[in-house]
Amino acid sequence: MNTIINKLIQLRFGLVLIAILTFTSCNEEALDLTPYSSISELSAFDNPDLIALSVTGVYNAAQSGFYQASQGSAFQVRGYPFGAASVSQGDCRGEDMLNMAAFYQITYNGTYDPTTANNVNMWNTLWAVINKANIVINGVKAAGVKGTITVAKAEEYEGEMRFLRALSYHELMIHFAFPYKHTADASHLGLPIRTVPVTGAAEVDSEVSKGREKVKDVYTFMLEDLAFAEQKLPAARTGYLKVVRATKGAAVALKLRLYSHMWDWDKIIAEFPNLTGYSLTAAPEGPFANNKTNTESIFSIENNDLDHSGVNGALGSMYNTRALVAISPQIWNQTWWLASDLRRTQLTKSGPTAKLSNKYRDGATYTDYTPLIRYAESVLDVAEAYARKGNITEGLAKLNLVRNRAVTTPADQFVAANFTNAPELVVAILRERRIELLGEGRRWADITRLQADPVNTTNGIPAKVLNSGITLATYAAVPAGWTMRAADLTGFPYTDKRVLWPIPQEELLTNPTLKAQQNPGW
Repeated sequence: MNTIINKLIQLRFGLVLIAILTFTSCNEEALDLTPYSSISELSAFDNPDLIALSVTGVYNAAQSGFYQASQGSAFQVRGYPFGAASVSQGDCRGEDMLNMAAFYQITYNGTYDPTTANNVNMWNTLWAVINKANIVINGVKAAGVKGTITVAKAEEYEGEMRFLRALSYHELMIHFAFPYKHTADASHLGLPIRTVPVTGAAEVDSEVSKGREKVKDVYTFMLEDLAFAEQKLPAARTGYLKVVRATKGAAVALKLRLYSHMWDWDKIIAEFPNLTGYSLTAAPEGPFANNKTNTESIFSIENNDLDHSGVNGALGSMYNTRALVAISPQIWNQTWWLASDLRRTQLTKSGPTAKLSNKYRDGATYTDYTPLIRYAESVLDVAEAYARKGNITEGLAKLNLVRNRAVTTPADQFVAANFTNAPELVVAILRERRIELLGEGRRWADITRLQADPVNTTNGIPAKVLNSGITLATYAAVPAGWTMRAADLTGFPYTDKRVLWPIPQEELLTNPTLKAQQNPGW
């Protein structure tokens, strides 16, 4: 192990430490060609094959990164950031999925602090992806200039890296920064904007001086990345690559997601027609029964029998065989989730004591892809945009594209007469998102963006069911819906510090700039 990595370990600088470790471990094929003591980040860009491996390495870092259970303990490979971790964290910060074990209890109960493993490792591994993307961007640009690869290929690779960088930035933003509409002009603190590849001590010293930019500036940065990606990425790929490698459609769909957090409904309506080449599968289970090649999955993280996050980091383990995260009776027993809805049968199953998601079905070899963006979400994005603009006709038409493949009884399907005004349609769309995206980690993203909604605000972190006393009998839908029990977890108001994750203590110890910009109350 070279002296730079040793120094980084001693510094315990989260961004840099994990980024360098990820770069060396997940791209072993490239880095093993020369000794670790003499490796240069530029050697990974000396020929087209090594460059391709380096690009793949960033996807690998997104799939699974280094997890440290406690300070000083050994690093392990887990499903951080975009294995089971991002999905489970996004679900367990919300109320529709139920934490069943200690694995995500800190997240579910809101007992995290600047040192707890779940939030600390999400910070570290997301910054690792960002830094690794920056390394590759720098490398492929130089390779294009040198003629090692064509300029067009360098730009395509850069587009992939900028997509992954934007994806990682937004995951950080929804956990560590207040939502876009927290201030009228989004001038509150977001994150540092980092484009410099950190490969040694000099860059560490430079980067620690960078403070948190305004939220609006971070969103502008992400959208610039996605605009470049949309221009340079291919419109389509063949086979499973169309799902696991970034495309124009993935860039457009991620822009739609960002615009929904910005409440920019006009941009969503204008952008949606650019999302071509995708369609909803005929049945709700389509994207999960065949998650490698289907018409609906826009971008997923690949897992296969040789390369996955393991028993402690795979969705098939967390949500299926080990049943660490279950469906909450809080949503199961809602009267607006119809008993005849096919998603109750196709996409759920009964576990020993609770209802489980049936979206992730391989609990043995852990090959389920992590679904990060589906066409159904994008359709609901534009449905909400039309409804927010008062266009009930278009909003309802888009909502029904998703809803009516699961609600097949004509008498149960929505028609315009069901809504006396557009806000009522918005409520129906938001409920549909909770059902359709259940168990995909998107609930927290909606909770945080809806803080600014005067009608549908989530007002902090909602109350949650605790797993004590939960049995399968609990899931018999009742006419009044679910009633919270006295022993269940009360919610936290928006003013509570726990609405935001704290910047990790290990980061603050070596980063005086961010130490002065810790989230309120921490």
